[in-house]
Amino acid sequence: MPATRTTLRRGIAVAAALPLLIGALASCGYGSDAEKDDDSAPAAKGEKLSSDTVKLGYFPNLTHATALVGEQEGILQKELGGTQIKSTTFNAGPSEIEALNAGSIDIGFIGPSPAINGFTKSKGKNLRIVAGSASGGVKLVVNPGKIKTLDDLKGKKIATPQLGNTQDVAFLNWIAEKGWKTDAQSGKGDVSVVRTDNKITPDAYKSGSIDGAWVPEPTASKLVSQGAKVLLDEATIWPDKKFVITHIIVSQKFLKEHPDVVEAVVRGSVKTNAWIAADPDRAKASANAKLKALTGKELPAEIIDPAWASIRFLDDPLAPTLQAQADHAVKAGLLEQPDLKGIYDLTALNKVLKADGKPAVSDAGLGVG
Repeated sequence: MPATRTTLRRGIAVAAALPLLIGALASCGYGSDAEKDDDSAPAAKGEKLSSDTVKLGYFPNLTHATALVGEQEGILQKELGGTQIKSTTFNAGPSEIEALNAGSIDIGFIGPSPAINGFTKSKGKNLRIVAGSASGGVKLVVNPGKIKTLDDLKGKKIATPQLGNTQDVAFLNWIAEKGWKTDAQSGKGDVSVVRTDNKITPDAYKSGSIDGAWVPEPTASKLVSQGAKVLLDEATIWPDKKFVITHIIVSQKFLKEHPDVVEAVVRGSVKTNAWIAADPDRAKASANAKLKALTGKELPAEIIDPAWASIRFLDDPLAPTLQAQADHAVKAGLLEQPDLKGIYDLTALNKVLKADGKPAVSDAGLGVG
């Protein structure tokens, strides 16, 4: 990555997410960053594609429900025929990017920040984004006894998952747009930004050491179950209420050598998202069953129900919002302007969508070629 600060190299790479992005059940949380192989995938049947196996990575996290449901229901494996899926779950974006770079996985579901970081650090040579997966699932939740309006955040302590991660950048940008000043590195200012791992955020809230949090699901709903109140859904501040929280990446080497396998996974993802849309309640139960298989416990209804309702599963990777998230990190002083040209290759996705009679999606000028 060109001239990013040392702290960001660790921070912005955490996804999703990831979160969220990024983490185990709470996107960055309810577990360590260790990898775990999943041996419960259905057996391959039928004719093999150009590879005997495809190594898939994702998080045991609701924002990765396309992968959870796609595996649980056998939709992904069906599209691959005799090519066997071998899955590994991750609890943080950096470890998944490292696995992709090392060839330990071929394709992964991941959040925007680690994808940006991985692509720029490799000078555009390690990965491509080939499809979307999920939007939304991020909320500002607060202690209602201390904070009743958005203006009440001034002078308060608000948690984000990690310095420079997707939610941290979004919150810093929101603070700046309010006209408030907060130092991005230290988190000190008109609003105190307290970087707190999602798995310990509920305890921090319970103890009163934070007044709220800008966090992904299901951490947000976990805090609500402890008495917090949702003050803002991040989706409401984005155009069309959509922004990328999870998308699908592939190593460039694997894409070049096995385009048919990549296309099959993308087709399986599109079919899984359609399956989720057709029966959201059944899909929610399927995702929870897969979470139980992977982690040993499922999410209770009071957490999974509101969390699930705030996430949208879609095929479009929402490329303009990826560029916007990178721009927000630059604006906050956490990142020098990255060159994201070539981060997308939506050839397989648009082929699959065309076959289904659906319109093509845009790479916002960030595609290959």
